Amino acid sequence: MAGVSDRRAQEPAEAATIAGLDEAVTGCRACDRLVAWREQVARDKRAAFADQEYWGRPVPGFGPADAALVIVGLAPAAHGANRTGRMFTGDRSGDVLYAALHEVGLASQARSTYPGDGLALYGTRITAPVRCAPPDNKPTPAERDTCQPWLERELTLLAPNLRAVVALGGFGWQSVMRVLAATGWQVPKPRPRFGHGAHAVVAPRDDHAHPRAGEVQVFGSFHVSQQNTFTGRLTPAMLRDVLSDAARAANLR
Repeated sequence: MAGVSDRRAQEPAEAATIAGLDEAVTGCRACDRLVAWREQVARDKRAAFADQEYWGRPVPGFGPADAALVIVGLAPAAHGANRTGRMFTGDRSGDVLYAALHEVGLASQARSTYPGDGLALYGTRITAPVRCAPPDNKPTPAERDTCQPWLERELTLLAPNLRAVVALGGFGWQSVMRVLAATGWQVPKPRPRFGHGAHAVVAPRDDHAHPRAGEVQVFGSFHVSQQNTFTGRLTPAMLRDVLSDAARAANLR
């Protein structure tokens, strides 16, 4: 398969804990195009960050290992999470997301600038279907499929407490449905369509990977990209409404 190799630091299924999974994913080199791009960006840098050392590796999820709510984006931004090493950290998309999370009581502060800045998430974890920054923010289908086992393992490990998922954008929504179906939840057929404010409920199958898994409510929101937030397609109030609904579904409010 073009652009994809079999090189991985560790198979996702071998990770027994969220901490172990987070450590393992940072060493993944499975997708040649993504490895080359993330490392090129880390070398060349943006002028505004020329004095900073870029992360330049796959980005793990961020948030507690017993999270009841998971937010799923698309992929790290080249000069955001690919620079800082934390999801939605150090870019304007993250500014919008964390401000909303703080307003609805899911984050300790409204800004996310760098790991160690004091930010904590409450019952919430942020992750992505693709863990490396892709050129033009567009991973290929092969790269999405190659990265999928990481998200599968993450949701399996979170299953005992997982009660709600917010998918940011159509890519995140489709990925969530694929992963839930692959990891033991009964996704409705035909699969629910994405839209801002979309809502679906999935129940665990009898053969679920974790016997204590429960029903999961999935919520859709337009992505917090600058294209959406600058044009008003996604407003702070719209995002807060979705996050509030998801927080209630996860018993976090």
